[in-house]
Amino acid sequence: MTSILRCDTLRLPAAEPPRASPLPILHGTRVRSGIVGADAEMTAQIGYGQPRSLLPYTMQDGYTRARRERELPVVVLENSLLTAAFLPAYGGRLWSLVHRPSGRELLHRNPILQPANLALRDAWLAGGVEWNLGATGHWPLTCEPLHAVRLVGPDGVTPMLRMYEFERMRRLVLQLDAWLPEDSPVLFVRVSIHNPAPVMTPVYWWSNIAVPEAPGVRVVAPAARAHHFDYAAELRVVDFPLLDGLDRSYTDEVPRAADYFFEIPAGERRWIAALDAEGRGLVQTSTDRLRGRKLFHWGTGRGGRRWQEWLSGLGSRYLEIQAGLARTQLEHLPMPGETTWTWVEAYGLLEADPDRVHASWSEARSAAGEALDRLVTRESLESELARAGSAGTPITLAHGSGWAALEVAAGGLPELPGLPFGDVGEEQRPWAELVGSGRLPISDPPAAPVTGPRWRALLEAHPADWHARYHLGLVRYADGDLEGARAAWHESLDLQRTPWTLRCLAESARLAETGPQADLLVEAHTLAPAVLELTVESLRALLAEDRPAEALTIIDALPDDQRAIGRIRLTEAQAALAAGDLGRAGAVLAADIEVDNLREGEISLDAVWFAYHARRLAGTGPVTQEIAERARRENPLPDRYDFRMQE
Repeated sequence: MTSILRCDTLRLPAAEPPRASPLPILHGTRVRSGIVGADAEMTAQIGYGQPRSLLPYTMQDGYTRARRERELPVVVLENSLLTAAFLPAYGGRLWSLVHRPSGRELLHRNPILQPANLALRDAWLAGGVEWNLGATGHWPLTCEPLHAVRLVGPDGVTPMLRMYEFERMRRLVLQLDAWLPEDSPVLFVRVSIHNPAPVMTPVYWWSNIAVPEAPGVRVVAPAARAHHFDYAAELRVVDFPLLDGLDRSYTDEVPRAADYFFEIPAGERRWIAALDAEGRGLVQTSTDRLRGRKLFHWGTGRGGRRWQEWLSGLGSRYLEIQAGLARTQLEHLPMPGETTWTWVEAYGLLEADPDRVHASWSEARSAAGEALDRLVTRESLESELARAGSAGTPITLAHGSGWAALEVAAGGLPELPGLPFGDVGEEQRPWAELVGSGRLPISDPPAAPVTGPRWRALLEAHPADWHARYHLGLVRYADGDLEGARAAWHESLDLQRTPWTLRCLAESARLAETGPQADLLVEAHTLAPAVLELTVESLRALLAEDRPAEALTIIDALPDDQRAIGRIRLTEAQAALAAGDLGRAGAVLAADIEVDNLREGEISLDAVWFAYHARRLAGTGPVTQEIAERARRENPLPDRYDFRMQE
């Protein structure tokens, strides 16, 4: 069978695509305070490149858990041995990889498509292979469309899928080329990161590969040590796989969620595999630039099981094997200006001797490594890397955003061969007008944010109006000019008081810990009561300033549809408890709160549950340690509220 590329549809229960919020993300990424055993290189890269904000992106938290049967466009590559299905509309994710002779799905093909709050912008999906570029975390475009075109490989015969997009925070261009040569047992993916700017840029990349988790599945990589994180203590170097009496390569036997970043010796081939009781399963390997490998699992505890159910539905469990540019996900690498980094990854079914795979760790590594050499050699990957290129005219399969087209028109991005960026879209049109006429049209809500020196220069020169000064504050903030940002926002408010500028002043004050913010946010909510995100932030600020009665007053005035939202219900329980209204708090908790965008690691549900029961037991007296412990013993956390990753 010759290799083919075709467009198809995927039908499954899916939530509506997540909507972007109008609120820009002023916070950056947070780094753990230390790592035990880090060498000089790792220490330097941990301290480098963490963004102070996620601008120009806004939150992407507009989704629910209501699902219905939907059809999603997919692009399929297929040969006699493999069928690979990609989702251009969701970050180009490789959703499925089927070994055709056996009919076996090699990835965790999620039976549902359900956003949840795990990414830098909030919305994220479990399943398949996710490509992550940007900063520590799931990348900003994980639930955004990429451009996709059909090409022919350098041999002039093999069809190639190319997906690409402009990543706006780092101002990098990502290019993914995928192909399946005739009768190839592996799918090839060539990743190229282009830095068109003349300056050094921090780079983060991880390919996150979800595979089925089941009894007997063993994760194998060519390393005997790993940097371990269990979501309770600092990252530290440990021997792998035996730790605290458990073989951590079998995730089905480990109770708590954990990360293991493998310390692969220099010169060793880079790969990772998840192999079942028969010694069969997915393997990922790459050329040497992709240096790191990682295992993540949710653990077998109640919280881990709840997260699996939350993300993939009942009875659908997965773990992740991952591959990155650095050794850990705390690090960023300095990428020189006007440079392209490229590597090739390969994905396929590994078949190794099961007796050896499930013997000693050294024997398992040897068995898997030898099987990998039979499947695809290191030299063949280097050959595919050297043959980089494509033939023919790109045929459009899917459209991404218009941001790259805007940057090209504004002179901030050169045109790149083989990457047709299309036209400016509606979201970019106000900025195209600024480039063309020198005036940014006023809109409410504001135009989507931009960042970069070209836009700052245009906004600094712009005649004063509230909208232009609002955006000037954002570009200054992104550049680290915090005083300049606040000055622009105050000028914007002098021209017109808007909820958007009030919120930026409040959020910047919260992040800088420079004073109370609740009054600014309450005013913003009053000006735009239909904007749920402003409502949530105003309530959170009132609770932080110990003003629960005012929070309850706002909640009581909300329309029924907003009051029914899980995040509002949770805040109502917290506010009622803080105000001493145990009856109201208990009634809300008994009514099955479901917070659609509950954050990974968030402890608010279990915290309010146990605080309520401790307060109830204490009566009018203080909540002592003894009472708190009794509340936990006598009132176990319901499964529906148990998202704890440390117990």
